Order: sequence, then structure tokens, then C-alpha cells
Amino acid sequence: MNTLRRALLAMALCILLPRAMAADNYPSHPLVLVNPYAVGGPADLLGRALAQELGGVLGQSVIVENKPGGGTSIGTGYVAKAAPDGYTLLLGTAAGHTVTPAATKVPYKGIDDFEFIGMVANVPNILTVHPSVPARDLEAFIALAKSEPGKLNYASAGMGSSPHIAAEMFKYYAKIDLVHVPYKGAAPAVNDMVAGTVPVGLLNISAVLPFIKAGKLRALAYANKTRSPDLPNVPTFAESGLPDMVSGSWYSLAVPAGTPAAIVDKLAQALKTVQERPEFRKILAAQNAVAMPQQKQQATDYIRADGKRLAALVKATGMKLQE
Repeated sequence: MNTLRRALLAMALCILLPRAMAADNYPSHPLVLVNPYAVGGPADLLGRALAQELGGVLGQSVIVENKPGGGTSIGTGYVAKAAPDGYTLLLGTAAGHTVTPAATKVPYKGIDDFEFIGMVANVPNILTVHPSVPARDLEAFIALAKSEPGKLNYASAGMGSSPHIAAEMFKYYAKIDLVHVPYKGAAPAVNDMVAGTVPVGLLNISAVLPFIKAGKLRALAYANKTRSPDLPNVPTFAESGLPDMVSGSWYSLAVPAGTPAAIVDKLAQALKTVQERPEFRKILAAQNAVAMPQQKQQATDYIRADGKRLAALVKATGMKLQE
């Protein structure tokens, strides 16, 4: 019996020691941060800033890889199936973790296939229109949309994305009919909005702010509880008569489920250090983003609760999340 016990103990040590050693040496080579959206959008700006700061804290390069498409399920699914060794990270969103998995079949479990390092930040959405749209405020826009039901198109960053959900929420509260045109990220959506191809959008403020300031897009209402310091003359939806219209994109940091706890802890501490850095806070402020402090289990709980809230919203609005 003693021989058997010694053999089992030896086997356990063979399994656990390499993991412990790997965690002690982590990270020993560059990491990859997967962004499930296209290059150039708000997620890309935030992801690249986060990667640079994380790399400085961890002492290794963090390389951003954009894998857009499928309502963010392509990039999210890629990380879910990656080796659980802490070298493949995900810049997660509600679309990839809760909305798309609830709406359609994906090859991963939106929450259970991940270990959450923590929440990163939240970026509010803002209603903007091409200058060719005659409405100059929210009341006039709603009146225009009601006079031409189904004729105005709006762009989003993809099916199930925060801008998609925000626009459908707006349609529900304002009792109007707009037609959804999904893209693989905010950057291509903004390009077509500026060109006037799709005249309306409720995208992250960071994606459209330069074009608003340049006069290429007109801002009508901000989907936050308070006005943007960058656009103090643009009222909130609440100020314009829609008090429940608050919407934004949260971003999280995650690794595949099964990643050693010591590595998760090290990444969580690194994320906390990054969020406390004045340089990173300046980057967030430039995007009108607010840092989110939840880590590990708190982040998981937040994402589960938000998923339930979004599911209730989808049910109430009759939102279409597949095409």
C-alpha cells in the first residue's frame, strides 16, 4: 500500500511541479492579446494601449491580434480553444461572452470557457448622424424617423455588439423603426457613416469623436448619465426625454479556462497596476472611458449579471440578433 501511495504521490508531483514552475517563470516569452473587432475601432485603441502597458508591467511584449467577425465569436472562440498557459489573452465584450452565445450556436461557452482576469473599462455610446440628415436634435430626429419608418439605416460594430444593442434599445424607447447594417467593427462602420452610405449610428464615443469635432458627423444625444467633457453642448438622452437610455461598451480581460491560478493572479495584479498608472488613465480619459475595478470572481459575477440584463432587454424589445 505504501508503494502505491508513493507512486501516486510521484505522479501528482509530475503533474503539479511543471505547472508551478511554469507559473514561477511566467511570462518567459511574448503574449498575444486577441481583439475580436476590426483594426482602428475603440476596442483596438483600448486593446493596444492595454497591451503596451501590460507588457511594461510583465516584462514581455504583448502583441495584439485582430480577429473580427461572427458577432465577435471568431476571436472569442479562438481564445476559448487556446492553450490555458496565460500566453493568449482576450479583450472581451458583452457580444462575445453573453449576447452572441445566447443568440446563436457558437463553438464555445461564453463564460464557462474562460478565466476572467478583470474588467478593464466602459465606453459610453453616442447617437450621431451624417450632416445630410436634417435633424439637429434628438426630438427632430425621432420625428423624422417616425415620418419615414424603415427608411433610415444605422451602422453598428456587429450583430450583438454594444452599438447594435444601444440602437435597438433606442428604437424601443423612442418607438421608431430603423434598419440595422452590421459591420465587423466600429472603424468600417464609421467610414460608411462619414461617407453618408449609412447615415446613423450609436457607436462608442471614442470611434466618432474626431469626426464630430471635424463637422463630418453631428452628435444628437449621449447615452451616459452625464454629458461628455469633450462635448459639453451635446445633451444626454435623459435630458432629451429618454431617461432610461444609458448604454456603453464594457471591456474585460480573460484567458482560457484551466489557466493556472498563479498565472491568473499575476495577470490580475498586472491589470490592477496598469489601471492605477496615470498614463493609462489619461488614455481612458481621451476615449471618455471609465476604468472598472472588478477582478476575477467579481468580474465573472458582473458579466453574468449583465448577460441576464441584456437577455431581458432582448426579450422586451424583440431584438433580432441573427440575420
